[in-house]
Amino acid sequence: MLQQFQITKPMIQAPMAGVTTPQLVIASCEAGILGSIGAGYLNGDDTRAFIQAVKKGTDKPFAVNLFVQADLTIDVKVLQEARVALQPIYDELNIPPVQTVISTDVYSDQLQAVIDEQVAICSFTFGIPAVDDIKRLKEAGIYTIGTATTLQEAQAVEAAGLDAVVLQGSEAGGHRGTFTEPLQLISTEELLTQVIGQVTIPVIVAGGIATAAQVKNALTQGAEAVQVGTAFLVAAETEISPLYKQAVLQSENGTTTLTKAFTGKYARGLKNDFTERLKDAVVAPYPLQHHLTLAIRKESTAQGRPEFLSLWMGENGHLAKEATVEQIVEELLQDL
Repeated sequence: MLQQFQITKPMIQAPMAGVTTPQLVIASCEAGILGSIGAGYLNGDDTRAFIQAVKKGTDKPFAVNLFVQADLTIDVKVLQEARVALQPIYDELNIPPVQTVISTDVYSDQLQAVIDEQVAICSFTFGIPAVDDIKRLKEAGIYTIGTATTLQEAQAVEAAGLDAVVLQGSEAGGHRGTFTEPLQLISTEELLTQVIGQVTIPVIVAGGIATAAQVKNALTQGAEAVQVGTAFLVAAETEISPLYKQAVLQSENGTTTLTKAFTGKYARGLKNDFTERLKDAVVAPYPLQHHLTLAIRKESTAQGRPEFLSLWMGENGHLAKEATVEQIVEELLQDL
């Protein structure tokens, strides 16, 4: 993959839906790694506009990451119980509760935007695209990457005909890419050990990669590249709220948790009042829970209250240092 797209350094900037900006993707590409657009929360038009904005800033190849959307059956009783569990936080922020939740299918429009804009690489999270969608991408000459959290999922990605696979270890920040049951939490190093030699497609490894030694170890064991997210959260080119950036920079070892409370899918982030209050609460399935909590997250940012924010970061986020993308890349690749 690296040679095919003339990517000079074995690293991918993780998509990080809701966090990634054109500036971050452009800076990543210009630093010699593969930049990635996290399009998970965008619609088709927004995805297209994001792609065009990146094209204006770089002529290098980049990726777009899409969330594979499963069929959703809305259980009104579960939805109501999830809303009730959030009511005390709505009240504390003095905002009205979300009364109507509408989940729209944006995936097909996003896929069309990727094809129309002739994006070089398209990656997927939360599952494997339909056979017809993979065929359309291949006919358009687009390189495809799946996400796996187990050996079984990695083999399924290969069997579906995707070109490469990202192995997401348990240390990874943000959403788990899991698409088989039950949820398994396998460390990054162990997952790489299990998969290398069991699939023939290129393997990219992700999850808690925060040091040059970790990068070198992953590449030595057979990974073609590493995917890094949390280290870039505090990059100068990343436009996240000061609350979020300071929370990452001031974080300590062992302070992350896995929670479904923000979106309905398991994701790793800093433990805070929200994750603790909702630990045992009823949670609506993704993306309904995401829509129920969206106003909470927006208002918490406005009011300067990080205790109710989704502060996604990996287990080694406490090692992140404020710097430019280029400096972060140089530090992580210094042992190669």
